[in-house]
Amino acid sequence: MSGSSPEPARSFSPTAPETNPASGADGHASRAGVLYGLAAYGSWGLAPIYFKSATRIASAPEVLAHRVVWSVLLLSGLMFAFGQWGAAWTALREPRTRRTLMLSTVLVAANWFAYIYATATNRIVEGSLGYFINPLVNILLGRIFLGESLRPMQKLSVALAAGGGVVMTVGRGVIPSIALFLAGSFAFYGLLRKRVAAGALVGLTVETMLLAPPAAAYLIYLGISGGGSFGSHGRGSDALLALSGLMTSIPLLCFAAAARRLRLATLGFLQYLAPSLQLLVGVALYGEAFTRVHAASFALIWTGLLLYSADALLNFGHRRRSSLT
Repeated sequence: MSGSSPEPARSFSPTAPETNPASGADGHASRAGVLYGLAAYGSWGLAPIYFKSATRIASAPEVLAHRVVWSVLLLSGLMFAFGQWGAAWTALREPRTRRTLMLSTVLVAANWFAYIYATATNRIVEGSLGYFINPLVNILLGRIFLGESLRPMQKLSVALAAGGGVVMTVGRGVIPSIALFLAGSFAFYGLLRKRVAAGALVGLTVETMLLAPPAAAYLIYLGISGGGSFGSHGRGSDALLALSGLMTSIPLLCFAAAARRLRLATLGFLQYLAPSLQLLVGVALYGEAFTRVHAASFALIWTGLLLYSADALLNFGHRRRSSLT
């Protein structure tokens, strides 16, 4: 999502490995995990409201720069609180990890900018399409780059998603570039982060640290040239721009808490809350079009996602039964 990381859920703890939600007081843990998951995905789903307001004050590049700078400040404090700076320096000292994180930094910056741009240009519905497609793109990249085999239902899911993209392209006469870019950049970002031994908090902190110097330089340039919005529209507007740090970090920490308490299958269902809310916000709140072409395209993609989820549940149940025998 706009502030999320697509790593597998088991790597999303800022301080400790994921615990097994099936052991101990799993009832309380699961209920708390669902609440944390709803908070994370709900925040990401409602993020267009924030970015729409922010881009009425500042341009998309300036909003991105503020997001990076304020996130660095907040994440640095969280790193001290969780005692994770040692892990960050270890990651930066290892050449392969450092190179991978530099590449993931470029992808996350591009993904953030594309999402902010989509919101600012009234393409929230198309942005939500990208995040609906993303799990199916992950399957495809796993097959291409990791040699993961595709089960029959997974193949059908990917084919249906591709069909949805074709329907959107032919029906509207325009390639859904924002959706494809968001899905692709997010999926490749996840592929890179899957290969890095760094948790969500450490990885995101390193990425924002790498982005911070050019972001800060850009904001300083805007301030000197008189083109910056910060300090020009009142304290309320300044506070709104500074809020971008919280918009990035808090949902991630909620997700980390959910990932420690919930099974991956549960998280898999919750993840569709974010693009569903984005779609609802775009259509109901900002009056974006949802035509028959959109309906046909989304229907194919949603069918693919239902098959994908059903296959994941069946496979999870099979593996669990096998482990008990």
